[in-house]
Formats: sequence, structure tokens, C-alpha cells
Amino acid sequence: MRIEKKNQLRQLRRWRIRKKIRGTANRPRMAVKFTQQHIYVQFIDDACGQTLAATSTRAKGISDDPSLKANIVTAKKIGAQAAEIAKGKGIVSVVFDRAGAQFHGKVKALADAARENGLVF
Repeated sequence: MRIEKKNQLRQLRRWRIRKKIRGTANRPRMAVKFTQQHIYVQFIDDACGQTLAATSTRAKGISDDPSLKANIVTAKKIGAQAAEIAKGKGIVSVVFDRAGAQFHGKVKALADAARENGLVF
């Protein structure tokens, strides 16, 4: 399958999921994005269209570590840090948006680490 077709199908899958998932101020959407090199997490209030908090492997203080890659070990660290940042902003409960990625491997490790550190999905 051509890469253009794969990207088109991925985008359609993301739109189909986003029709059903909405974040509010009380329960924001925790959007997770994995690239080949980095991991990004955002807490989004869709009612206002505003990002409440965010973290990634490129954030200050984290990006100093050269061993961070988009793998399971790093996903656990980012998940724990995302939960701490969310609790600091007063966010306790979230809606998990994995952007069409399968719930195993890195995605599962990040979600489990966030749950262990106090976030409720």
C-alpha cells in the first residue's frame, strides 16, 4: 500500500474517533502522539479549544537526556510526568485520545503510568 493511502486512512480513522471523543474543562482530552523519535502529550479542553497542559520528550528538562527515544521505557516516564503536570493544574479525570493507535506497547505503557500516578480515565 502506498504511503499516501496509509496516511489518508490514518487521518480518516483519527477524524472518526474525534467525532466521539470530546474534552471539557472538568474532564479534558488527553491527546497522545507518537512519532518515530518523540512522544507528545496534551491536555485539551475542546469546549474552549484550548490546551491546558502539555509535555513531550522535547520539553525543557527532559530533552537533556540523550537516551530518550519513542520506546516503552520513555513512554512510562512521559506518562508519569504528564500525570504530575495534570495534577498540578488541577486535572484529575481525563478522556484518553490515542489518535487511532492500537492500545498496546508504548500507548499502553504511557496510559498505565499515568493511571499509577493518579489520573482517572
